[in-house]
Amino acid sequence: MYKRTRVYDLGYTHFIGSWAWIIHRLSGLALTFYLLLHIWVVNTLTQGPETFNRVMSFLGSPLFRYLEVGLWAVILFHAFNGARVVIVDFFAGSAVQKKLLFGLLLIAFLLWAAGSFVILSHIKH
Repeated sequence: MYKRTRVYDLGYTHFIGSWAWIIHRLSGLALTFYLLLHIWVVNTLTQGPETFNRVMSFLGSPLFRYLEVGLWAVILFHAFNGARVVIVDFFAGSAVQKKLLFGLLLIAFLLWAAGSFVILSHIKH
């Protein structure tokens, strides 16, 4: 069991599961923000093709390609940590939750690296 050693010691933040919980919530907020941004971009279709094409050319810049790499990381973390939560909650995986987290994050990292290569290979200089 965890024993508090200092007055300022927050306790729960020393556990990997707590950090996974915090980052999962933050990634959910980031994905919600992205969804709203995506809806706004699609809404520019109602303003005519020239407006949509102008927005899409802006979003096709190298800066936004790098942001897409970050979005890909957020999506993968949220998805794989969500799968871990389901396994822990419904399939008695709490005994191996830390190993499960690191294993799923390894798979997510490999997918992130492969996906990032594809995203960045389409950057036009």
